[in-house]
Amino acid sequence: MRSLLLASALVASGLLGAQEAEVAPAARTLHRFYVACESSDEVYRLAFDGEALVVERAIAVGYQPTEVEGPHGLTVDPAGEHWYLSIAHGKPFGLLYKYRTSDDELLGECELGMFPATMQISAATGLLYCVNFNLHGRMLPSTVSIVDPEAMVEVGRTSTGPMPHGSRLSPDGRFHYSCAMMSGHLFEIDAVTFDVTRNLQLDVEPPEGHASAAKPTWVQPHPGGELVHCALNGKDQITEVGRTEWKITRRFDCAGAPYNLDVTPDGARLVVTCKKAGEIAVLDVATGAERARMPSLRKVTHGVVVSPDGRYAFVTSEGIGAEPGGVDVIDLQSLKKVASAEVGLQAGGIAYWRSDAGGAGDR
Repeated sequence: MRSLLLASALVASGLLGAQEAEVAPAARTLHRFYVACESSDEVYRLAFDGEALVVERAIAVGYQPTEVEGPHGLTVDPAGEHWYLSIAHGKPFGLLYKYRTSDDELLGECELGMFPATMQISAATGLLYCVNFNLHGRMLPSTVSIVDPEAMVEVGRTSTGPMPHGSRLSPDGRFHYSCAMMSGHLFEIDAVTFDVTRNLQLDVEPPEGHASAAKPTWVQPHPGGELVHCALNGKDQITEVGRTEWKITRRFDCAGAPYNLDVTPDGARLVVTCKKAGEIAVLDVATGAERARMPSLRKVTHGVVVSPDGRYAFVTSEGIGAEPGGVDVIDLQSLKKVASAEVGLQAGGIAYWRSDAGGAGDR
């Protein structure tokens, strides 16, 4: 920086030609995130510096060496000091693990319900909310586990619907949302009282004694606070719900079985993983129009997270059989895929960790 200022002063004084002035290299942002690989019992930490996507670390997880335990959901606390992982396949109950981000060491665990899946930590309560997907046996209503992440103790459990998924909180952290995949309902929980405050049927025609045709798999609150978007995996649709009136305000098409969603911080675009198509779609929130679509590195596209600066989307794809899982980087300015990397088997859950100035390999 000092050399750049000196060169600028010399140019201004005429002692150095403009063509000879030192040009400082543009600072790059290094994006780091975690990916869970469900069939290899691993979590990968990756870094992207605007050009190269690299695997920094592979972390073995689980406690049963002879079993596939199914690491599924991931989240990082607001301070970036810890990451949390749901282990789906327990005997019979699943687990929540807590790791330190500085060295990825395991710090604690907590038993949850059957097949714990996606989770998030509330900015209002500091508690972690994890849906118990429970795909075992009859399609009965399941639950949301509420955990104190400091003590790693479950402090509440709220019943919602069969196969809840897409555990997400409102921007202020006051309300929790999830979709019951098999009944077609969107549920709202008060994050303070743990009570279900409202539910809404997302099917065009409510199911009568059978599973939902819509099969909602994800819910994504809009950063503006008023809207909630839901992925209808069974209907190739995204629904938009107004939180004030608590009704569906729009439905727009998204072919290929939309599965997970994330929205840019400015609220302008939705990034959608189209699981059946093996594709990634970028939609305009204001119009519902599709702006881009591209194949993921592997079939069975799964998770997505947008960087806090809104520039990139990071997307996981599971692969088929013995194929390694994949991670893609989408530039949300150019609307093109700019990098990819292979990871472990059945890459699914994904969580953004931190942004740093510097190149790959810097800590």
